[in-house]
Amino acid sequence: MSEELITEKVNTASLNIDKKSVEDILRLMNEEDKKVAFVVEKQIQQIAKAVKLIVISLKKGGRLFYIGAGTSGRLGIVDAAECPPTFGTDPLMVQGIIAGGKESVFRAQEGAEDNKKNGAKDLLARGVTSNDTVVGLSTSGTTPYVAGALKMTKKDVGAKTISITCNPQNQYLERYVDVGINLIVGPEVLTGSTRLKAGTSEKMVLNMLTTASMVKLGKVKGNLMVNIRSQCKKLANRGEKIIMATTGVTNRIAKESLKEGRGSVRKAIEIISLKKNKKNHENE
Repeated sequence: MSEELITEKVNTASLNIDKKSVEDILRLMNEEDKKVAFVVEKQIQQIAKAVKLIVISLKKGGRLFYIGAGTSGRLGIVDAAECPPTFGTDPLMVQGIIAGGKESVFRAQEGAEDNKKNGAKDLLARGVTSNDTVVGLSTSGTTPYVAGALKMTKKDVGAKTISITCNPQNQYLERYVDVGINLIVGPEVLTGSTRLKAGTSEKMVLNMLTTASMVKLGKVKGNLMVNIRSQCKKLANRGEKIIMATTGVTNRIAKESLKEGRGSVRKAIEIISLKKNKKNHENE
């Protein structure tokens, strides 16, 4: 089957990469990477459909699960891990699952992706329900671990399912999904190394899925992350700036309100708003 996959084909532009200078290698990689955004652009309609499913799930109290193997699995974990500090979400709202478990995050366990039953098993262990949405990540589109997870989710649980793949020929996963996102980035600079363009395209789409979903859930005001919590100095500084930009108060008041709101930017903004309203009523 690997001969049929675009992601496993030889990239003629990089045939002599081992003979090139460092700068030429980097320019070649850069030229290939430029293609990725245009590929993602072609899938905007499908990505939009996926976002709408995710928003419905999260509004019902459901969760978003990413499940994949290797690079794809790691990317899902990264995106899930970024949601709490970026949007102030519960860590359980968006979860990443990787074939082989936590050890696979730091050390490749390629054989873990071949077990179809474990994909379903790992999702069931998280208590997946019909209110959830599951996104299967597989650049090849043939990963048994991901297929098992999507099939069980779709047929047995009744949750919404989405796939992100990078090969056009194979519709193996699409039998089990409500929305298929197909990113045809072509052969890699290093033959078969899907951590490159394919992985980059996946990461771009994951950014879109969670960012657009959280915007629609009201966790963003304008383009400001009003749901963040000041859990470190950097976030405290960012939070103060957001509070000032949103309410027009001074830095001192922003600091005091953030402290009063126990580090929650949204609560700090609400506190300031209540105080302003109270003062306005007193002056009437």
